[in-house]
Amino acid sequence: MRKKLKKLKKDCRGESYIDTAIGVLCLMLVVALAMVLFPVFIQKQQLDTFADEIVRQAEIVGSTNVSVRIEELKAKTGLNPEIYWDCDYYSGNKVQLNGDINVTLKQRVNIGFFVFGSFPIELQARASGKSEVYYK
Repeated sequence: MRKKLKKLKKDCRGESYIDTAIGVLCLMLVVALAMVLFPVFIQKQQLDTFADEIVRQAEIVGSTNVSVRIEELKAKTGLNPEIYWDCDYYSGNKVQLNGDINVTLKQRVNIGFFVFGSFPIELQARASGKSEVYYK
């Protein structure tokens, strides 16, 4: 019985090297996938912050005419989202005190996994607030 165990033990010598090589290969694939996906999560976070900041600016000025702040954020983040406003307008771009201000930002991002192709997805961020300006 002991001879069989010793013989079996001798026959499995190189198995751990193969297991280690396969484990390292799997680990590298997971790291490569993470390197592709993490920038998308960062862009989503930046898009959420972008929406929050332009809504806050619109609340302060009481208008959706915040193009200067939008351009600053575009330069700062490198994003160029489509911007959709949904507001209770008083006149022109003005929003009366306590009027709703809603914004939706949409940004298309490509997730590519090296030579396996590119997969476009659309990131969307929403923010809302109330105007803080009273118009007579």
